[in-house]
Amino acid sequence: MPHLFARSLVLASLLVLTPLPAPAQTSATTEQGSFVLHKFARAIGTESYTISNEKGQLVLRSDFSFKDRGTEVPLKTEFTAADITHPLSLKSDGQSSRQSPMRDSFTLDPQTSRIKLVRDGKTTEHPATDTTFLVDGYSPVAMQQMLLRYWLAKGKPERIAAPPDADIHIQPAGDLEIQANGKTVKLHGYVISGLVWGNETAWLDDRQQLAAVVTTDSEFDHFEAVRTGYETALPNFIQRAAANNLEALVKLTESARRPPSKKLVVTHVTLIDGTGAAPRRNASVYVEDGRIARIDSSGAAPKAEPGLDVLDGSGKFLIPGLWDMHAHYEQVEWGPIYLAAGVTTVRDCGNEFDYITTVRDAIQSGRGIGPRLLIAGIVDGNGPIALGAITADTPEEARAVVRRYKDAGAIQIKIYSSMKPALVPVITAEAHKLGLTVTGHVPEGMTSAQAVEAGYDGINHIHFVARDLLGMKRGQPMPPLDFKTPNARRQLALFKQHHTVFDDTIALFELFSNPSTTPLRSIEPGIDHVAAPLAPALNAMGTPPDRAEETTKRYQYMLATLRELHRQGLTIVAGTDQAIPGYSLHRELEIYVQAGFTPMEALQAATSVPAKVLGLDKEVGTVQVGKRADMLLLDGDPLADIHNTRRIAKTIANGSVYDPAPLWESVGFKP
Repeated sequence: MPHLFARSLVLASLLVLTPLPAPAQTSATTEQGSFVLHKFARAIGTESYTISNEKGQLVLRSDFSFKDRGTEVPLKTEFTAADITHPLSLKSDGQSSRQSPMRDSFTLDPQTSRIKLVRDGKTTEHPATDTTFLVDGYSPVAMQQMLLRYWLAKGKPERIAAPPDADIHIQPAGDLEIQANGKTVKLHGYVISGLVWGNETAWLDDRQQLAAVVTTDSEFDHFEAVRTGYETALPNFIQRAAANNLEALVKLTESARRPPSKKLVVTHVTLIDGTGAAPRRNASVYVEDGRIARIDSSGAAPKAEPGLDVLDGSGKFLIPGLWDMHAHYEQVEWGPIYLAAGVTTVRDCGNEFDYITTVRDAIQSGRGIGPRLLIAGIVDGNGPIALGAITADTPEEARAVVRRYKDAGAIQIKIYSSMKPALVPVITAEAHKLGLTVTGHVPEGMTSAQAVEAGYDGINHIHFVARDLLGMKRGQPMPPLDFKTPNARRQLALFKQHHTVFDDTIALFELFSNPSTTPLRSIEPGIDHVAAPLAPALNAMGTPPDRAEETTKRYQYMLATLRELHRQGLTIVAGTDQAIPGYSLHRELEIYVQAGFTPMEALQAATSVPAKVLGLDKEVGTVQVGKRADMLLLDGDPLADIHNTRRIAKTIANGSVYDPAPLWESVGFKP
C-alpha cells in the first residue's frame, strides 16, 4: 500500500547564558547505544550511536539503516554541541524513507543567533531564539533522545522554536512499567507534537536514555524504534502510545461535538436516503439513542418535548454517512479528518495489530474520536518485499493468523503481496469457515482471476485488474484497450460468477499520474487545506515530465477498466488508501461519475453498497427507521452535482453531531 507522507523539517535551537547541569554523556566517557527499527511492528533495521567529547565539544554520531520492502534506507548523522543546551551543527547524509533523500546541513552561529540550512543545494538562513535545537524529523532516533534531554535540561519549556515555521511541544505522558531481562523497568513517557504531523510518544529511563519511540516515518507509515533489550515490550509501547494520542486528541476536539442528546431531530431537509428512491422534500428525521426512530415527510414542525435537540436543515440535503472502504488509520489524527470529511465508517485495510485494536476499542467505548472502525487484518508472507509483523509461511501459520484476527473482532482478512500462492486457498477456506471474507492485493505470481478462484471475495486497487484484463506487462508496450478479447471476457465472467468486490482507489492513481508540472490543486483543491507538514510531499506526488505520457496512458487504462467493471454490473466500493487525507474520497466519487456512474450510484458506492458487502446493511448504510444514525448534512444537492458531497454542514455519527471546522483545525488543517 502506498503511503505518501514525506519528512517534515524541524529545526529547534537553544542558546542559554547559564546552562543547567548536563547528563553523563558530556563527560569524557563515550555513551553507546542501539535501537531496533520497526515498520508496522516488523523489525527492519537498526540504529547505533555514540556520544563523546571531542576537543571540548559534545559529538553524536548515528548510523541508521533499514530495508523497507526490498529497498535500502541508510542515513548517517553527525550532531555537535558546546554542551547539552548549546547545539552547534547537524549534518545528515542518506535517506529517511525509500523516496525521501536527506542530505541536509544545519549550522547555528552563537554570535549572530542565525541558523544556516543547506538543503537540495539551496542555502537559507533562519533566526535562532533562546529555545532553538537542531532536529530534522523522526530520524535518526538518537536525535529524539537529544531533543528530550535538551528539553529536560532547559527546564521543560512550553515550546521549542522550530524554524522555519514549526513549533515542538512536549508533554509528560505518565510512567510505563515493562519487563526486560527478567526485571521490572520503569520508563517515563512523553508526547511530542510538531516533530512529525500529529503526535508521537517516547520513553526515557532514569538515566535519560531513550527506551522507545512510537511515531510515523517519512512515508506516513507506522514506525517504532526500541532500545536493544526492550524488544519484547513493543506491543506495550504501541498500545500506550495509541492511548496517549487518543487522549490528547479528544481534548483538542471537544468544541467540535455538540453535547450528546438522547433525542435529535434534523428538520426540513431534502432526504436522499441511499436506497435509490427519489429524494423526499421537507423531511424531518428523528433520532433516539443513536438510532433513527422515525421519518416525517409531512413538513410539519416538530412538537416541543423535553430533551429534544433540533437541528434545522432548511435548504440542506441529508444523505447517509460516507464509508471509506480502503483506509489505513495509521494515526489517531485520521479520526477527526474522517468525521470532518463526512466519513462515518472506515474499513482499515492493513495495520498494526496492537495499534488498530486499541484505537477501535477506544472509539467504541467513547474514549476516542473517530468514525466506526472495521478491521481487515493484514497477513503477508516472508520475503524481500514483506510488510508488517504478521506473516504466514505454512498452512498451520496461515490458519492461526486467521483465527487470531477472528478472535480480535476483525471482519475480513487482507492478503498482501508476498503471500505464497499455495497458501491463499488455505487462508480463504479458514476465513470463510469462521465467517470472515477475504480481500487484498494480488500476490506476486498470481493473477486477479487466480486469486478469485482461490477464494478472494474482493480485490484492492484497480491496477491489478486492469493489468490482467488487458494483458499489460511491465517493460512491454501497452496492449490495445480492448475488453472483448477472450481473456477479458473469461475474467469478467468469473468476477460475475463469484460476485467479486472491487475497491479501486482510482483517486490515488490519478494523483500518481498527474504530471508534476501540473499543480495538484487543479484536480484536488483539498491540497490547499492540508496540514503544513503534509503539503510538500503530497504536492510532489506527480509523475516526472519524461514519464508523463506513459503514466497518463496507464491511468486512462485504469479509468477505462473501472468504467467496464461498472458497465458489467460488478460491485464497486469507494476507498482511498489515504491519498489526500479527508478529500480523496470525494474525488473518488467525482471520478466515478466521470466513468459513467450516476450521482446516485456514486453515492451508493460509498454508503449502501459497502454496508451490504460487509453484511451490515440491516444496521447502517441508508437513512431508514431502525438504523444507526450515521448521516451527512450537505449545503448542496449531490444528485445535481456530485462535487456537493464536499459541502458538509454537519456530520452525524451514531446520533452525535459534529462541526467540520474545529475537527479540521484540531489536526492542523485549514477548514
